[in-house]
Amino acid sequence: MFATAPPALAEEARLDELFAALKTADESSWEAIEDRIWAEWSESGSAAMDLLLERGRSAMAADAPQAAVEHLTALVENAPDFAEGWNARATAYFQLGLYGPALADIARALALEPRHFGALSGLAVILEETGALERAARVYGAALAIHPRRPDLREALDRLEAELRGKSI
Repeated sequence: MFATAPPALAEEARLDELFAALKTADESSWEAIEDRIWAEWSESGSAAMDLLLERGRSAMAADAPQAAVEHLTALVENAPDFAEGWNARATAYFQLGLYGPALADIARALALEPRHFGALSGLAVILEETGALERAARVYGAALAIHPRRPDLREALDRLEAELRGKSI
């Protein structure tokens, strides 16, 4: 008899492979790898929970962040180990200007998936908007270490580093 890996371990192994590929991706392949990572992150293992995530994302896209928070709160209450649920709700809270709850949800997402470059990017944006520029630069750097091809991360880090150099003169 051959044993198969439990679904969570299989997902983790797929993510490990994707993150390794992302680090060595070229200009023509990084976006496809990133899309596959997001697809993995977006699968909770439950059709009902995936539907709540989809509804939350749709509400955000429709500029209805409060409705998104409601869907995503139901999601994280029922699937507390689903990192993308926390990250998505953090995004909805951010859209509402509620940085405290957004930061709490980002922390939870990163505790569950430390390589979540989306959560790291969100954290860096909040830090930057609240004036914690050095911390924001460090977080952008951490996100770039995970996802070295993401141009918006590189641009944000370069801009912050230039701004910080200007302040030290």
